[in-house]
Amino acid sequence: MRIGIVTIPSAEETGAQVVEHVTAIARQVEAFGFHGLWVTDAFARGKPTLDPLILLGALASQTSRIELGTCVVQVPLRHPVEHAHRAETLNVLSGGRFRFGVGSGSTKHDFDAVQVDYDARFKLLTAHLEVMRRVWAGEPVYGPALSVWPGSKGGPPVLLGAWRSERWINLSAKVLQGWIASGIHTSWEDLAIGVKMFRDAGGKRAILANIFTDFRDTPGGLPFTHTPKITLFCSPREARDRLKRLEDTGIDDALLVVPSGDPGQLETIAGLMR
Repeated sequence: MRIGIVTIPSAEETGAQVVEHVTAIARQVEAFGFHGLWVTDAFARGKPTLDPLILLGALASQTSRIELGTCVVQVPLRHPVEHAHRAETLNVLSGGRFRFGVGSGSTKHDFDAVQVDYDARFKLLTAHLEVMRRVWAGEPVYGPALSVWPGSKGGPPVLLGAWRSERWINLSAKVLQGWIASGIHTSWEDLAIGVKMFRDAGGKRAILANIFTDFRDTPGGLPFTHTPKITLFCSPREARDRLKRLEDTGIDDALLVVPSGDPGQLETIAGLMR
C-alpha cells in the first residue's frame, strides 16, 4: 500500500510564510519517499483558503517525482471548459504527475458563493466531467475546440471521491481511473463493502483520503466539528496496525493529513513505511 500526504495550509500564515511552509513540506514529502502530496478544496467557509490547482502548480516546481493530487475538487463550482484547461495546464507543468480527484461537493455555502444550484450538484458533476473529457479529446463543446497541448491528449487521470453507491462505484471503476473514499465519513465496515464493490466492477485504484494523523498525546484541532471515523490519532505502533488493516481491506493508497503545526511528524510516518 502506498502512503501519500495531504497538506491543508493554515490560514494563520501570511503569504510569505505559507509559501515557505508548503514548499518545505513538498520537499520533505519527496525526500522521505512518500508516493504523493495531495490538497483539498474549500472556500466560503469562514476562513481563507487556497485554490488547489494553483497551489499544486507551485508545488510542482519544488518536486520532480511524487504524484500531485486533489482530494477532492468540487467540479460543479467551476465552468467545465475553463476547468479542463487549468487541469490540463497543471498536468503539463507537473510532467504528467497530476491526479485529478473530483467530487460533487457537500457544503452549500460554497455553492451559494458562486451562484450554483446545490441541489443540482450530482447532475452537474457527471455533466461537467463529460464536457471536460471532450475538451481533453480536442472536441468542440459550446464553440471552438480548445487546442490540446502536445502530449496531454486525454487529460490527467481522474479519480472520483464519492459514497459507495453503485452509481458512483461503477463510474469510478468503468469510466474513470479510481475511487476515493474519505476517512472523515467512511467507517471501517463501509470501506470494506465499498472496496469489494469497486473491485467487482473492475476498479483498479482504491484510495482512502483524509486520514487525520497526530501522534501527540493531545492532537491538534480539526477543521470541522464532528469526529472522523478512520484516523491515526494514536501511537505510531497502533498506526502501523491500522495501516496494515487498510492494506488488508484492499486499499491501494492511504492519504494522511499531517498537522500543519507539527510537520516533523512526517519523519515518524515515513518510519512506518519501512
